[in-house]
Amino acid sequence: MASVAKFDTWQAADGTNVARFSGGELQVWDGAAWGAAGASPTVEVLVIGGGGAGARSSSSNGGGGGGGAGGYLEKTGVLGRGSYPIEIGAGGTGSSSAANGAQGGNSTFGFIVANGGGGGGYTNGVVGGSGGGGAHTFVDGAGIPLQGNNGGEGTINYGGGGGGGAGAVGQDSQVSPTYKAGDGGAGTASSITGSSVTRAGGGGGGALGGGMFRGNGGSGIGGDGGSTHESVNATAGATNTGSGGGGGKDYLSTGGSGGSGVVILKYPDTVTLTIGVGLTSSTITSGGYKITSFTAGTDTVSF
Repeated sequence: MASVAKFDTWQAADGTNVARFSGGELQVWDGAAWGAAGASPTVEVLVIGGGGAGARSSSSNGGGGGGGAGGYLEKTGVLGRGSYPIEIGAGGTGSSSAANGAQGGNSTFGFIVANGGGGGGYTNGVVGGSGGGGAHTFVDGAGIPLQGNNGGEGTINYGGGGGGGAGAVGQDSQVSPTYKAGDGGAGTASSITGSSVTRAGGGGGGALGGGMFRGNGGSGIGGDGGSTHESVNATAGATNTGSGGGGGKDYLSTGGSGGSGVVILKYPDTVTLTIGVGLTSSTITSGGYKITSFTAGTDTVSF
């Protein structure tokens, strides 16, 4: 009877290790470490699109609308070994032109797409992950279901509506009981990085004349609106939170830019993640997990 060859380690034709038995378990070599053959990690994923920019005001019809937050998607699932595309959406750039605020860029991980936030309204608010606030007589922009919320409406000759946030709709501008442009909608908190962090707040509406106060950015991370009464300009949404920019105060002003998006992955610390050079990222290890945050760029990662 012919003897049967027995191997503890299998190698490719070039001598590279590809598989082995260890402690009765079949393992494969991924280029950096040995792991159980066929094992697929459970990964928690947070994907937020770029925030929309606030719009400038017109010369006589009230403040500009606040930008909507980028779409907010948080999921947990088992991922097979292989490559996954990642793209980080840029925030919409604030503009002084007579147009609605710029929409934020989409953020992606694999097939998960978080839409960019809608721009604030010079007229109607723009549809997006969360919708932009409307200006003076114009209506709010709609948020995309399961990603965000609608913006608020403006009031003629006074204030713009607040942009929608991941956690709440943007507020309407009001002239009673107080003269105040709409606040941006609240963001949503996640503990994926180990502590609770709120992201994706809407931008506050801008305020023009009449003793009108500006709208505040949602959850303190959306940009604040500008105000002629308070002599302040619109501010930008916080970077890597997908928050909307504030609406402008008058026709010479600029709407606040939206904050850039983010993708965050949480996975077992026994898993090796290979990251493409086109992505900007940082990784921490805590409680048996690695948490990698991607803050800019476009490329792929592989498990």
